[in-house]
Amino acid sequence: MAAVATPSSGLRRIQFLRVQDRRKPLKRLASAALKDGSAASSEAEEDKGVSVELRPAPRFPQLEISSSQPNLAPRIPRIEASSNGSNLRFDRLQPSDEEFSCEHRRAFGRFVAREALLDEELWTAAWLRAESHWEDRSDVRYVETYKRQFADQEFNALKKRCSRQHAEKCVCIVAIRKDEKNVKRTVLKSIVGTLDLSIRHLLCGETFPGECLKPPASSNFYRADQPRYAYVANLCVAKHARRQGIATNMLLLAIDAAVSYGTNRVFVHVHKNNTGAQKLYDRIGFQMVKKAVPHLLAEDKHLLCLKIKSDSSS
Repeated sequence: MAAVATPSSGLRRIQFLRVQDRRKPLKRLASAALKDGSAASSEAEEDKGVSVELRPAPRFPQLEISSSQPNLAPRIPRIEASSNGSNLRFDRLQPSDEEFSCEHRRAFGRFVAREALLDEELWTAAWLRAESHWEDRSDVRYVETYKRQFADQEFNALKKRCSRQHAEKCVCIVAIRKDEKNVKRTVLKSIVGTLDLSIRHLLCGETFPGECLKPPASSNFYRADQPRYAYVANLCVAKHARRQGIATNMLLLAIDAAVSYGTNRVFVHVHKNNTGAQKLYDRIGFQMVKKAVPHLLAEDKHLLCLKIKSDSSS
């Protein structure tokens, strides 16, 4: 029979040397992480048999979006520069009306509608469109990131459209809070509405924009002798500023501008389910283009047209 020796009670000895040696690299890793990988700890210098390479964690851009919304103002992220490299000053105060001489301007209530003149105004208009586009999709994951990407892309596209000198002209109209005594606002907090007005030429053989008449390939471009028309797009108003006549007055200003550019027809697309927008356009005088109905069945949209009388400027 084999004899098994057991240690006496109170004198049990357990060797921890091997376990302690295995934990040294963990200590070394923790010490190195605290020092951002600059210098190793004294214990790491003693154990030269194990080397640990630390890589800094990648840094992702963060949007500074506050959870509180005073006065239900839209949440607008602050960024240092846009993707096209232009320097945008988001702390810039909204200039007074006396600092601008606008060809097209319309005052109503506590607001003024006019052409956007600053890059900061164009970017804020792009952000309002992003807010409107994602308004009913708040449950989408990373929705704020998507809105930021949408705004950046729209800002760059808007600048290109407004800088065109030939073929078609594009004007971004914004609605801005009026100046108040002893009240200073940034550009970001002053703009409450926006829309685009484009002056275009019909293609050869077209009677309305987008008509599928399949003209010859040589006529698929704008010609100066073709009839011109105005087109309204991207109409939106900040959620906290709706039902104050902002959309109506921006549209009236766009119509006045269209007349000054020598057009007598204004077109706009509207979704079939957007009854609010349809009522707005109906009050102003827009009518459905029935010939365009078959062309827009797949898109669930209507094409509306306002025919401007020659003896009227609105």
